[in-house]
Amino acid sequence: QVQWVESGGGSVPAGGSLTLSCSAPEDIYENYINEDYCLGWFRQPLGKEREGVAAIDSDGNTDFVDSVKGRFTISKDNAKHTLYLQMNSLKPEDTAMYYCAADRRSARGFVQRLWVGYSGGQGTQVTVTS
Repeated sequence: QVQWVESGGGSVPAGGSLTLSCSAPEDIYENYINEDYCLGWFRQPLGKEREGVAAIDSDGNTDFVDSVKGRFTISKDNAKHTLYLQMNSLKPEDTAMYYCAADRRSARGFVQRLWVGYSGGQGTQVTVTS
């Protein structure tokens, strides 16, 4: 599977903000765009199951897990082969390792997917302190 490179994580107090980025090799990313893949983020808190967080489809339609709606924004810059996740008003329950991925599902399907067994990049750790 594609090795995405995630970055931008860190430790912030509750209420803070972070912007995550991830990129894939140019040819791989462009193939995803040309094949109308949905791009997005999922996360895995320590000791818990993975959860779809946000996704953006080829038309720019987005979807989010209910717990982050109104706080997170997803975007992509195809010229830079990069996907972003802007996270505002962070809460301790947002603490997790965050990963990006591509999928043929809709944005809603991406968020609802369980992501069991998926292997991609190394992820980026987000820690929100109370």
